[in-house]
Amino acid sequence: MPEWCFGPITEADFEPLLALRVAVMREHLERVGRFTSERSRRIFRGHFDQPGLRLILVEGKRAGCVAFRVGPAFVTIDSFYLAAPLQKAGLGSQIFGALLAEADALGKPVRLEVLKQSPADRFYLRHGFLPIGEGEHDVLFERPPAP
Repeated sequence: MPEWCFGPITEADFEPLLALRVAVMREHLERVGRFTSERSRRIFRGHFDQPGLRLILVEGKRAGCVAFRVGPAFVTIDSFYLAAPLQKAGLGSQIFGALLAEADALGKPVRLEVLKQSPADRFYLRHGFLPIGEGEHDVLFERPPAP
């Protein structure tokens, strides 16, 4: 498994991470008729500018990002994007496990939204998340804190 860590986000990371988001999400968003370049830029800009977004560095190089946003009642995880060559090898699970451990240390449940019929559903179900609501295009998942 390659060595990884979280790093701070800077404005210089916006365009490369937006390109990564588009590469990861485009096919799934097109399937449900929700992809436009402008919409992707607007949504990611909103997530990028909120506190809690972390850079994922693998062997010292930018490899993705994830947001860990602590609220009063729960932690929200969003914008979890990892470069395609690093997917499906256990690294995403390792990174996600570190985030869940951090939430557990806070004693808070974790929530996230997933595009309906996304292959990411299985990933989150394997990590103890259960669906708790659904909108027109997304499913809201929650994982209680570990005992």
